[in-house]
Amino acid sequence: MSLPRLSQLTSLLRSAVSLTLRRNIGISAVVFNKAKELDPIQKLFLDKIRDYSGKSKAAGGIVDAGPEFQRNMSEEEAKLQRLYGGGDLTKFPDFKFPEPKFE
Repeated sequence: MSLPRLSQLTSLLRSAVSLTLRRNIGISAVVFNKAKELDPIQKLFLDKIRDYSGKSKAAGGIVDAGPEFQRNMSEEEAKLQRLYGGGDLTKFPDFKFPEPKFE
């Protein structure tokens, strides 16, 4: 190989490596900044979700649900069971697709 051809190849390789490193460093900087600190609105939102999750686990269901809510919920469940033929409404239905018989 000639010297100019070798020099051109090394400069192409150097520029490709440089470009790749710049892109990776740029992406990592964004990821590290997001992990370090959140937007104040996002932080408040996440805090509220965590707070509600803790209250929900302590209450064993929906937080601040009074007797009227429970009555409405049971009425709606009864309507759905009448409409769709009963069964457990909290369980995903099992679908069975039999193989067709070919003649």
